[in-house]
Amino acid sequence: MKLFLDDTRSLDMIYPNANPQEWVIVRDYYQFVNYIRKYGLPDYISFDHDLGLEHVKYYFDNGGHASPPDPLNADFKEKSGYDAAKWLVNYCVENKEPLPIWHVHSHNPIGAANIRNYLKNAEKHLGLGI
Repeated sequence: MKLFLDDTRSLDMIYPNANPQEWVIVRDYYQFVNYIRKYGLPDYISFDHDLGLEHVKYYFDNGGHASPPDPLNADFKEKSGYDAAKWLVNYCVENKEPLPIWHVHSHNPIGAANIRNYLKNAEKHLGLGI
């Protein structure tokens, strides 16, 4: 199974040729965590960063595509895709499992880079690569 973490987009907006029967869509951090706790790691995870209006508003109120702010500098109440990536790494370490294959499809370039860098570092330094 494949996991698609995105608060608003449909699967076909990112993966137009995907078979929807192979995917589970989760809309926030808590659905992401609950799915993995219940069913275990999927084969593939696709991450969005901005999971809720609080994140989107911060992004566009602070420059958006022209000059995106680093979301790690904000004090969000809502959890982001970055928080989901951090939880995933901890889960893999605790359960001695490699990270699933992953992709970041977020339109927030700074948030996407934060997720990519975090997961790449976990693969390299924690031995979580496949």
